[in-house]
Amino acid sequence: MSIKENINSIKSELPEHVSLVAVSKTKSVSEIMEAYETGHRIFGENKVQEMTEKFEKMPKDIQWHMIGHVQRNKVKYMAEYVSLIHGVDSLKLLKEINKQAKRSQRTINCLLQIKIAEEESKFGLSAEDAKAILNSDSFKSFENIQICGLMGMATFTEDQAQIKREFQYLKTIFEEFKTFELPNYDIKTLSMGMSGDYELAIYCGSTMVRIGSSIFGARNYD
Repeated sequence: MSIKENINSIKSELPEHVSLVAVSKTKSVSEIMEAYETGHRIFGENKVQEMTEKFEKMPKDIQWHMIGHVQRNKVKYMAEYVSLIHGVDSLKLLKEINKQAKRSQRTINCLLQIKIAEEESKFGLSAEDAKAILNSDSFKSFENIQICGLMGMATFTEDQAQIKREFQYLKTIFEEFKTFELPNYDIKTLSMGMSGDYELAIYCGSTMVRIGSSIFGARNYD
């Protein structure tokens, strides 16, 4: 099927409360435009430089989500336009996002990335570390960020029971974190689930799924 057919098919199956991030990393402007022309406006990238190049070339009503691991020295390049940063995994990174958002005279929405996978390679905070950030004096001083949810990535495995356990664990944390009353904080988004596991993620409570290969086909790694 074409990109247009793929994205329309997936969106027709998603519950109303679940938003779709079309993961466009490594894809060309023309391929992304094919998805854009269906009316879709949320696209996810994992490299700041690539996302910025696409932002400069493409329509300005696109919401660009940074879904990859973020290096602090790259925040300044996306601060003026990024719609949501998914992978916030340290207080130092939050501090830099706040600094660059202030410089750009805007507020940047962020998700705290919680480590739910057993793999050592996955980034993310423990629930305890995330609480420590939220309770810190530094966090309370940030005026140009908004924590609007949590994000997590399950272990890359065929074991559906394990993936389900990890998603359910994140949903439990999400429900606890929803009870916190803090400045710059209103969590409603639970970003979990990708092409291979998004249906299970939605079953476990996800409100935002990140789908790439099921829309655009395999990655273009030259």
